Amino acid sequence: MTDIELKTALDELTALSDPAALEAWRIAHISTKAIKDLMAPLASAPKEQKRELGQKINAAKVALTSGYEQRKAELASKQTVKMEIDVTEPGNRPAIGNKHILMRVIDELTELFGRMGFGVAEGPEVEDEFHNFVALNIPESHPARDPLDNFYLTAEGRVGGAGGSRPFLLRTQTSTVQIRVMEKQRPPIRMVMPGRVYRPDTHDATHLSMFHQFEALVVDRGVSMVDLKSTISQFVRAYFGEATRFRMRPSFFPFTEPSAEVDVWFEDRNKWIELGGCGMVHPNVLKAVKIDPEEFTGWAFGFGIERIAMRKYGVSDIRNFVENDVRFLAQF
Repeated sequence: MTDIELKTALDELTALSDPAALEAWRIAHISTKAIKDLMAPLASAPKEQKRELGQKINAAKVALTSGYEQRKAELASKQTVKMEIDVTEPGNRPAIGNKHILMRVIDELTELFGRMGFGVAEGPEVEDEFHNFVALNIPESHPARDPLDNFYLTAEGRVGGAGGSRPFLLRTQTSTVQIRVMEKQRPPIRMVMPGRVYRPDTHDATHLSMFHQFEALVVDRGVSMVDLKSTISQFVRAYFGEATRFRMRPSFFPFTEPSAEVDVWFEDRNKWIELGGCGMVHPNVLKAVKIDPEEFTGWAFGFGIERIAMRKYGVSDIRNFVENDVRFLAQF
C-alpha cells in the first residue's frame, strides 16, 4: 500500500457517519482477507527489500487498525438510544423445550401399566449371546443369529477362554431384560421393559435399524393366554381409545408357545399394522432361568414404541422420529 492509498483510506474513514458504512470499510481494509492482500507483495519482494517493506506494511496495518478503532468509538459516542418501555405490556414468552415424542410415549406407557400393577426394569444394550439368544430358546442354527441380521461387535469384544468365548452384540430385542429379571427375581413377576434395540433393517416408512421396544412379562401360577389377551385389550382401549380395533394372529417365536402377532387398525392409512409379538413364555425359557415350568407359567409381549406413537399421534413415517426436524418435534 502506497502512502497515497493509505491517506485515501484514512480520509474515507474520517468521512464515515454510520455503523453500516464503518463495517463495510473494515471489511475492505482490515478484514483477514484485506490484511492478507496487504501483505501479499512481501512474498515476492527481493530479499534485501523484505525488511524495509515489512516495516512499511506493518505501519500501514497499525494506522488502519487504530484509525478504525478511533472512528468506531467516535460514532458510538454520538449515538443515542431512546428506550420507551410500556411496563403494562405482556412480555415475550420464552421458548421452552419438551421431551422427545418417543420419551413422552414411554412415560405414558409405563404410567399406564403402572396403574395395572407392573414395575419397570431396564438392562444393557450391549448383550452376550446367552441373554440375547440361548436363554430365549433360539438355537445356533436359527436364522435370527445370522451375522447379517445382527450388529455383532469385534473379536476384541469376546470374553471367556478357548472354546468358551461369547461374542457381544447390540441387543435385538428387549426380551433380554426379561431373562435378567427372571434370573434375579422369583415369581410372581409383573414387569414392563422399555428400551432401544438394534437390527440391520432397511429404513423405510415403518422400519429403522435402531428403534424402541416396550415389553411386558408376567410369571406366576395359573397364568394363561386369556390373561395375555385381556391385558392387551385393556392396553389398546385405554391408550388408543375404546373404539380401537386390534387383532391377534397365530404366529411363531422360539421363546413363546403358543405365539401371536398383534395388529392395530390404522385409520389414517386404512390398513392393519403390526405392533409386535406375544405369547406364553416357552418352558425352555423358564428352565434357562431355573424357574420350574411345571409350577409356573407366564406370558410376554413386545411392541414397537415407534409404531405405538405412530398410531396414537397419526405419524405416517417412522423416520420422522429420528430426522430432528424441529417443525415435526414442536407439534408434540
